Amino acid sequence: MKPEEIIDPANRVYARPRLLTEVNTHYCPGCSHGVVHRIIAELLDEMGLEDRAVGVAPVGCAVFAYNYIDVDWVEAAHGRAPAVATAISRLSPENLVFTYQGDGDLAAIGTAETIHAANRGENIAIIFINNAIYGMTGGQMAPTTLIGQRTATTPYGRRVDLNGHPLNITNLLAQLPGTCYVTRQSVHTAPAVRKAKNAIKKAFENAMAKKGTSVVEIVSTCNSGWKMTPAQANDWMVANMTEHYPLGDLKNE
Repeated sequence: MKPEEIIDPANRVYARPRLLTEVNTHYCPGCSHGVVHRIIAELLDEMGLEDRAVGVAPVGCAVFAYNYIDVDWVEAAHGRAPAVATAISRLSPENLVFTYQGDGDLAAIGTAETIHAANRGENIAIIFINNAIYGMTGGQMAPTTLIGQRTATTPYGRRVDLNGHPLNITNLLAQLPGTCYVTRQSVHTAPAVRKAKNAIKKAFENAMAKKGTSVVEIVSTCNSGWKMTPAQANDWMVANMTEHYPLGDLKNE
């Protein structure tokens, strides 16, 4: 008997979302991706969009998103998710089209696709996981890596003179006329999860209402890449990342 069969449904306050598949995850313990996956699965079910949702995931830690959320997915080449999402949205305007991307994808190889899709105001929702590192390929410096942050390719910390400044691409996207909603959230506490869920819901609603491009950045942890425990990673994120990437709405039209 499964645990959910033991509990009286009238007393259940927390359960696995219906669209979240029962498979082993490839994400590291403490990774923020799993929390965001749950949020998306809950929302698609609650909003009745199961049969109208199309997710686009590129290369990176997000590459296996199709294993975990039981809706239609299209795999994109590294960085090209917004371009693929543009085609799907234009060909099937009745569907909810969203991308699920990391910072090494969206803010590096995919910078051009992201900026131009947002500038055109494509009717898509972009979910952007920013953990300031290349998590899948060994912990190298990403465009979003902070000054002084140590990575596999910046063992003594990121230097402005050598590596340049961190790319705050979400602030850039908020300046474009095609974006209708740009926000930055996190999922490291229960209240933060609720705010992130509301933000992603609004992005989905905007896409369905054809208001333009919505961008939801999730400031996240990568405890394996940062060489920390999950608890330490949460503390480090709050103390360091939210200073450079402050949480809250950047644009809401």
